Amino acid sequence: MAHQSTSRLRARLVDQAASDLEENRRRQLELAKKIELLKQEEVLLINILDLAERYEGLSEPPPLPEQAQEEPVLDGRVTLRTSAAPPVTPVRDTAPGGGTARAAAKGKSRPPLLGDLLTALLADHREPRPAKELRDELREKHPTRNPTPQVVRNTLESLVAKGQILRHKQQRSVTYAIAEPGRGADTTPTPTP
Repeated sequence: MAHQSTSRLRARLVDQAASDLEENRRRQLELAKKIELLKQEEVLLINILDLAERYEGLSEPPPLPEQAQEEPVLDGRVTLRTSAAPPVTPVRDTAPGGGTARAAAKGKSRPPLLGDLLTALLADHREPRPAKELRDELREKHPTRNPTPQVVRNTLESLVAKGQILRHKQQRSVTYAIAEPGRGADTTPTPTP
């Protein structure tokens, strides 16, 4: 009789272990699917941040390809255009008061890109600067610009990739400096033997 109850107990334990193993595998598959979705969402969010950085400060989004737009014509009529290129606005040679049209349009021009502002800030300093200091200086000199610390770091890394600025790493500290012609993009110091 004891042998029979041991056999039943063993069979129940084996069935329970098999059931638990099956449930574990099912949950692993479910989590793997969730991880894949999260990775796709991460890629999407990175792309959104990149686009937001690229078009930061624009009053209206850039035109979509093949989107009909009104285009002013010199004689006052309006026509529709369907190309991806931005409309060309005719410019007068002189503005009222004798100034150039470019000077008159300056007040209506788009704000400079974040990368251009950061490059200009780095050009004002001889020594490398951390991203936090650059962001603080940017906010001080351009109060209308308030990018997040991550957007500043992403922009700086984009400029490093383009070779416009240099990245300096010392232990856990990362600083950035303006690139000198003929030097590489990343100047991570290498220890001397």
